[in-house]
Amino acid sequence: MNLTMRVALGWLAMPLWGGLLAVSGVPQSAATAGDAQPAKIILDTDIGDDIDDAFALALALRSPEIEVLGVTTAWGDTALRARLVNRFLKETGAEGIPVVAGIATKSKAIFSQSDWAREGQSAPAHLEAVEYLLAQARKTPGEITLVSIGPLTNIGAAIDRDAEGFRRFKRVVLMGGSIRRGYGDLGYGPDHGPDAEYNIHSDVLAAQKLFASGVPIFMMPLDSTQLLLDETKRTLLFSTGSKLTNALAALYFQWLKNTRTPTATLFDVMAVAYLAKPELCPVEAFHISVDEHGFTRPGPGTPNASACLSSDSERFFHFLLPRLTTNEDAPDGARASKPN
Repeated sequence: MNLTMRVALGWLAMPLWGGLLAVSGVPQSAATAGDAQPAKIILDTDIGDDIDDAFALALALRSPEIEVLGVTTAWGDTALRARLVNRFLKETGAEGIPVVAGIATKSKAIFSQSDWAREGQSAPAHLEAVEYLLAQARKTPGEITLVSIGPLTNIGAAIDRDAEGFRRFKRVVLMGGSIRRGYGDLGYGPDHGPDAEYNIHSDVLAAQKLFASGVPIFMMPLDSTQLLLDETKRTLLFSTGSKLTNALAALYFQWLKNTRTPTATLFDVMAVAYLAKPELCPVEAFHISVDEHGFTRPGPGTPNASACLSSDSERFFHFLLPRLTTNEDAPDGARASKPN
C-alpha cells in the first residue's frame, strides 16, 4: 500500500509484554477449518513503497501454517520489486521460492526501498506473473490461496486471460477496501466513514473483475488493518539481531528516510495473519460492489466476500512479534520461545 494515499497516523504507546493473550474458542473459519496441511499461497505484492509488504512477507516465512509457493510483484516498477523480494529471500535464508515480476505500470508512489532493492537478483525474464498465477492454479485446482496486498492489476489481467483458470484458486485473501471506517479512523473518535482505499483505487477495473470472479474473497479492509508499529515494538523487533529482523530494519530505515513518517502501519500484514490465525480478524459475509471511484460498497445481493470489520491491535501484535523475534539464526537450544 502506498503511504502517500494515507493520512499521517500519530504515535501510540501501550505496554508490549504483559504475557501473551490466551486464545480460546477458536472458530471454524472458512479459511482454514479442518486444514491439516499448511495453506499453500502465492503472495502478490507491491513491496518497496510502504513498509508493510515486507512485514507481511516476513510473517508468511515465519508461519508454520503457511507454505509460500511463490511471490509475484505488482504495480509500478515490478522488475525492481522482484529484485527486492529476491534479496529479502536470500538474506533471510528462504532462497528457492520463485519470484516473478508482474505487469509494470505508471505509479506516483515513492519506491522508498529502491536502493536496497537494486542489490537483488533479477527475476527470470522468460516468466511473467499472469501466466505464472494461472499455471499454478490450473496445476493444483482448489489448493492455492492467492494473497493480494497490492493493486490488483495482475489479478485483473489473469481473469481477462482465463477466467475459468483463475477460478481454480481456492480463495483470494485481500488487503483492500473500506467498508465503514476509512484512513485514520482508529476508534478513538467519531469515524468519518469509508475511503477509496489505495489497492482498490489504483486499479478499479481490476478490482471490479475480482469481485465478480466467483472466487471466494476474504477481505481485510481499512476497518481492521490500521495497526501501528510504535517505538516500543520497533525497539524490541530490531534489537533481535536475526537475519530476518536485520533485513526488516534495513528496509524500515530506508522507508523512514524517504517518507519521514515516524510510525509504520502494518495494513498488509493482517492478510497473512488471518491465514495463520483467522480468529485475529473474524469475518462476516457481504455483497460488495466496487464503484467507479474505488469505494467498496456493501449492498443487497448474494454474498461475494467475507470481510473483517474489526480487530484487536494488542492481540495482533502479541501474535506477530514473537514470530518475528524468534531468532532462527541462533543454535538449537539458544533460540527464543517458539512462535505462538
